[in-house]
Amino acid sequence: MNFLHRRKILKSVNYLDLTPVRMMEYQLTGEGKVDILLPRFKKGFWREVYRNTAKGEFIYIHLDEIGSAIWLLIDGHKKVAEICLEVQESKADKLQPPDETEKRITEFLSLLFREKYISFREILSA
Repeated sequence: MNFLHRRKILKSVNYLDLTPVRMMEYQLTGEGKVDILLPRFKKGFWREVYRNTAKGEFIYIHLDEIGSAIWLLIDGHKKVAEICLEVQESKADKLQPPDETEKRITEFLSLLFREKYISFREILSA
């Protein structure tokens, strides 16, 4: 599906009604934070070359505490609105001001979508 078709779907839907789905692998760090594992190469010869080197086959994208909480709530079943509510309840002391929580979370999810770390079930099923 091309960019224009995805954009048309996103513009016709309320962002809070979308269901995010992870497109990348991840691992938890010792502090309970998330590292997204971005492959250095998608396939082929270079992926095999880098597999056994000191650099490794993945680039690690480190998320902060709030980003990690959001990432862990993305399960392919919860809508963005539900994720916002759960993050508001669990991280209320970290999210200031509280009335901008939805905006911050939707901007974060938009960034993840732009970078192709996540997609939305509504786009995948179209």
